[in-house]
Amino acid sequence: MKQSNKFNARKITCSDGTFDSVKEYKFYLQLKAQMKAADPEFRVQSIERQVRYDIAIAGKKIAFYKLDYLVNYASGKKRYFDVKGCRTGAAYQLFKLKKKCVEAIYGIEIEEV
Repeated sequence: MKQSNKFNARKITCSDGTFDSVKEYKFYLQLKAQMKAADPEFRVQSIERQVRYDIAIAGKKIAFYKLDYLVNYASGKKRYFDVKGCRTGAAYQLFKLKKKCVEAIYGIEIEEV
């Protein structure tokens, strides 16, 4: 029996890989479309998916966090995105805690989409 996602998200598989939800896939398509932007400030140069960040304190590994998208722009700017559908419950609270830890440890700002 196929196990469903706890938030009823539907996985999408295409030539670019597997996406955890339709929302995550649609956001990816928007980023790909930005690869054709004329302005370097908005032109996406590369997209990294499912980037892993280890969360360690005093040299001890506590957990890890997987970022949905690390986007590099032609201007040299980097942006970090995590696509969220459901913003309630224990899983979302854990996400917020991990997000804050990663932002503090790595000096980045993760944008929730």
